[in-house]
Amino acid sequence: MTRTTPTVPATAPTFTALAATPPSAAATAAFTTAPASRTAWPRAERLRAAGSTAARHAAAADRDPGLAPETVTAVTRAGFPAYFVPRGHGGHQGDFTSLLHAVAELAENCSSAGWCAALWATHGRYAALLPEEGRREVWTASPDTRIAAGLVPRGARAVRHGSHWSLSGRWECVSAVGNSAWVLLAATVDPGPARQPEPGTRAGMPPGRDGAPDAARVFAVPTAAVEVTATWDSSGLRGTGSDTVTLAPTVVPAHRSFDFADVASGARTAGAAADAVRFDAAGTSGEGTAGPRCHTAPALLVGGLVLCAPALGAARTALRSWTDWAAAKAPLTGSLSAALGRSSAEIEAAELLLTAAARRADADPVTALAVARNHRDAAVAVDLLVTAVERLIRSGGPHICDATSTVQRCWRDVHAIASHAVLRFEAAADLYARELLA
Repeated sequence: MTRTTPTVPATAPTFTALAATPPSAAATAAFTTAPASRTAWPRAERLRAAGSTAARHAAAADRDPGLAPETVTAVTRAGFPAYFVPRGHGGHQGDFTSLLHAVAELAENCSSAGWCAALWATHGRYAALLPEEGRREVWTASPDTRIAAGLVPRGARAVRHGSHWSLSGRWECVSAVGNSAWVLLAATVDPGPARQPEPGTRAGMPPGRDGAPDAARVFAVPTAAVEVTATWDSSGLRGTGSDTVTLAPTVVPAHRSFDFADVASGARTAGAAADAVRFDAAGTSGEGTAGPRCHTAPALLVGGLVLCAPALGAARTALRSWTDWAAAKAPLTGSLSAALGRSSAEIEAAELLLTAAARRADADPVTALAVARNHRDAAVAVDLLVTAVERLIRSGGPHICDATSTVQRCWRDVHAIASHAVLRFEAAADLYARELLA
């Protein structure tokens, strides 16, 4: 991985084989730590340790473009990167409810650490959609391997060439890429010159799949193969290092890619099917014929609630800091008591919405209406959190927006999270109305 100013990738079919070679175990070790426990998760002492470490470095994370190495190590040891990794590869294969609460707890100490932890966990869930050979390459060194992702295919191109792909493009806002060994990159599929599909295969589709050629695919690429440009300069979540990734035309083997639609739909994939065969006999909770629920849940069923978890933690911290300030003015009356009462209720209401959504994602039947409901509730929850923290800022006195104020840092972080496209209420409301009235 280099940090140079990128140039526009050439469009001529000239490839480098750099991405075709996975990183060695020694190279990957720089992006892992001592293995996290594979028993109960989260291990309370490791989660507390991660929170304490993140808190010590929170001010630096708000000042610098990335997390402190100590925070990265502690978050990894707590088990976040391995959280959704299949058990067959040494991971936890966890549930959404536990992740929601663990991320929120971590984010109470540092919103950026909570955001990166949530995404490292989520990207392990997506990498589980790879074919078995690709998954072995990604997790050969450790299930704690950290994975970043650029999942907006606009500006990226993939062309199939027999058993491999040529991938190139530019991806913005790739969180924590500087502390990750692999990066998942989405690209629009260019059908290229007309050709006959391979036996039993349609162009752009893996063997055994029916349907039209893929519109987009996701590729697992070692971060050593990409250029990373330090472009992240947001007012919130400053420590996430959400920089820009550029990749010149590069060869990626087919076993390190999967259909982008599988992320959205939760459709059965080669990876999920393999886990279904391996674990169904044991009667593991949350699994079915398509594979474990954590790997086959549609993106909109769970994406919003996971992204809201750091905002929930940040809002709790803002409330706690504001309350400490207000306590000196006791007894509270009038506007201050109203701000405390209403903001605390909104934060608790958001937590109730998110917890209910996570429990549905873990155990309830996956229907179009359930997906729409979870999408709606995540958008409403983040609106509640924004409103609650905004009220604290407006009632917090002349020093509430000082550079050293915890409340204003959390306020910036909550607003940054709420700006994510997945959390826009209008789109969520439209989807819910369509499904409810269908």
